[in-house]
Amino acid sequence: MTDVTLLNKQFGIPGVAQIVTGNGGLPAVQVTNTNDGTTGTIYLHGGHVTAWKPAENQEVLWCSKNSWWEPDKPIRGGVPICFPWFGAREGDATAPSHGFARILPWELESVNSQSGEVTVVVSLKSSTATRKYWPDKFLLRHRVTFGPELVMQLELTNLGNTPMIVEEAQHTYFHVGDVRQIRITGLENVKYISSVENVRDKSHAHAIVIEAETDRRYVNTTGTIVLEDRSLNRRITLKRHNSKTAVVWNPWIAKAKAMPDFSDEEWPEMMCIETANVRELPAKVGPQETHVMASRISVQSM
Repeated sequence: MTDVTLLNKQFGIPGVAQIVTGNGGLPAVQVTNTNDGTTGTIYLHGGHVTAWKPAENQEVLWCSKNSWWEPDKPIRGGVPICFPWFGAREGDATAPSHGFARILPWELESVNSQSGEVTVVVSLKSSTATRKYWPDKFLLRHRVTFGPELVMQLELTNLGNTPMIVEEAQHTYFHVGDVRQIRITGLENVKYISSVENVRDKSHAHAIVIEAETDRRYVNTTGTIVLEDRSLNRRITLKRHNSKTAVVWNPWIAKAKAMPDFSDEEWPEMMCIETANVRELPAKVGPQETHVMASRISVQSM
């Protein structure tokens, strides 16, 4: 069991960041005050960011009130880390969906406050628990900076002597006023694949609006994505680094009801836009090399 008191002595910054016992008794780093009043939370379970509230703004991330907060299950909402595969693992029905990174405890490496921002670094290293599913030796770090922007860097170091090919995603759940009243721009004329619509290599020239269950994988795209939320009168901007895939997802009515860790009526409150390298475009990391994929999120009034 993680000793929260000991971690606070080692990493806590009085009045700025503290290690707390969070939901389900899981340890978390709680950023309580940056220079401008921004707050945020990252759990050691899954290296999982669950909250970011910039000064004078509403919460930007969404978490389900039905989420499991258990050591062997993923948190529903926030920013789950999908690694080293995305979705179901082909050929292994017993493997956890979206990989093992989001259901394992990560180590807290550092908490630093500088220039009014707080940066938390957590890490997951290959072990007996990971080798059960994945043979490669690796070190995965999530370097998260809470400030006027939320910056999340997923840093993968290949500790082995052969190349690694992995899928990865920062599966960000954004809080919205009403998903039926949002527009997503930045993915116009980009080809996408959707099992819901049963299409491949389709594209559109217009902004995305959500009118039904949506699960699209936009490929060969590196540009900035903007979520316009008229209900909350704000614009969320997502800039991606070293990501060639963007996933856009909302479960809508039927799928929300089918998920035990997702309340039936919550689907209008969230929209997933994911920074990713998955399926056709996985990340390739040479021996002893480090690969960095990152998300930079900002919020402006409309």
